[in-house]
Amino acid sequence: MATTAASTAAAFACASRLSTSPAVPRPSVWSSSSSLRAFPRGVAARRRAAMAARSAVLTVRAEATTKKSVLIVNTNAGGHAVIGFYFAKELLAAGHAVTVLTVGDEASDKMKKPPFSRFSELTSAGGKTVWGDPADVGAAVGGASFDVVLDNNGKDLDAVKPVADWAKATGVGQFLFISSAGIYRPTDEPPHVEGDAVKESAGHVGVEKYIAEQFGSWAAFRPQYMIGSGNNKDCEEWFFDRIVRKRPVPIPGNGMQLTNIAHVRDLATMLALAVESPGAAAGRIFNCVSDRAVTLDGMARLCAAAAGADIVIVHYEPAAIGVEAKKAFPFRNMHFYAEPRAAKEVLGWTSTTNLPEDLKERYAEYASSGRGDKAMTFDLDDKILVALEKAPASVTV
Repeated sequence: MATTAASTAAAFACASRLSTSPAVPRPSVWSSSSSLRAFPRGVAARRRAAMAARSAVLTVRAEATTKKSVLIVNTNAGGHAVIGFYFAKELLAAGHAVTVLTVGDEASDKMKKPPFSRFSELTSAGGKTVWGDPADVGAAVGGASFDVVLDNNGKDLDAVKPVADWAKATGVGQFLFISSAGIYRPTDEPPHVEGDAVKESAGHVGVEKYIAEQFGSWAAFRPQYMIGSGNNKDCEEWFFDRIVRKRPVPIPGNGMQLTNIAHVRDLATMLALAVESPGAAAGRIFNCVSDRAVTLDGMARLCAAAAGADIVIVHYEPAAIGVEAKKAFPFRNMHFYAEPRAAKEVLGWTSTTNLPEDLKERYAEYASSGRGDKAMTFDLDDKILVALEKAPASVTV
């Protein structure tokens, strides 16, 4: 503990030496006669886009009257389980029939954690919950038939193909798949938008290609990081753990890396719009994200504000310290930012994520859980802080 205390004190005492990059000047839109000539065309393009968006909204509303039977094949681990939970709630509220097939056994310890521990919210709203093996989905659902299937479990074709093949054989009209924005190749022009190059070796890519070949009505959704009540994968909790214990928050790099964090309700409403407007969604890829980015430093400061606490952010270079950033920090150590352009244009979707307010909700749950009072070790943090005593890095208060 003495080492930790000394490391913490040293980190707070480090002089602020924030790294800066020279600003890249942006040309003014009025800087040339060609820009002036292009202006009317830009206005016309924006008007056409607005008209297309309004048309998409009308199409969605026209198709939304049909009530459907939907099967959600839900993972039993990781951060994606909460997507299926919120999606089911959204569909049930709209009057659709919903069955949630969760991988594994209802009696397992995993089912004692959220969102599974809250499945009574689904059944009380008229939903059905079953457990089983997606490789034999027909047996798991007792031979029931469905209009729509969402696979929120498989990450590669081996896992998804049995579900997709069963869906096609039983006449399912629409197949949806939770993919990942992690399949995009790094770009020099963030944010990622639908149509950008992807890593062909990624398992999700193989699934997207397969369902495109098998179904006339299909759509894939690529989420990033998410928050929301019921999420069981650490994200904002990582920051809260340090903030409430008055520890410095170590962030790799300069903290200006952009990422995207969406409330899971945004993902659920986007998926529900696809169910209610299958014609508009057919054959489309959707970035299932909010419409604003946040910097890594910004996320740390927003978490501190939600907790009503001060914060000290310590920047470090993982290679110089000798730690792996992916083990020491919950986000990618790079720009990892996508925009939901297709959902806005095609489905008329709008984002409701409000990180400052959403993080207050999450901190209230964190505080009530008692996690902030539990004994924790921060071995990698301590290694970083000790290294910074010898070669101080930037510190931001």
